[in-house]
Amino acid sequence: MHDIADRADCERLVRAFYGRALADEVIGFIFTDVARLDLEAHVPEITSFWEKILLGAQSYGGGAFAPHIRLHAQVGLKPGHFQRWLLLWRTTVDELFAGERAELAKAHAERVAGAFSRRLAALPSPYGPGDPAAAPPIGGLLTITRHGDAA
Repeated sequence: MHDIADRADCERLVRAFYGRALADEVIGFIFTDVARLDLEAHVPEITSFWEKILLGAQSYGGGAFAPHIRLHAQVGLKPGHFQRWLLLWRTTVDELFAGERAELAKAHAERVAGAFSRRLAALPSPYGPGDPAAAPPIGGLLTITRHGDAA
């Protein structure tokens, strides 16, 4: 295995991760049913994000937090969602790459997920005050639910 070396490697990582995340029984519905992610439109943008972080390219100029605020308003993102995202990200990185940049990809994802989770937890609950759904689950655990058409 080689380390992440260029934009093509970043795109390979992003595509492999989203292939896994969209099908995930815990967080997949966030991408498919809630965000209705257009993968082909999203891949170049998120590839640019990781290319900037890992390779120093200046190809990304977006803000990553705002879309998560919108998702939080719809779903009520919890620490467990971010934990699952991190598990899938780390697993994907480890399956494809090894080296300093691969380790940086995992470390940066850990920092971003932690920061986003903390910032979103400080926002008003999307469920309103007093709603039992507003209480964070014990230990960040999540209930697996099925969304969309039943297979």
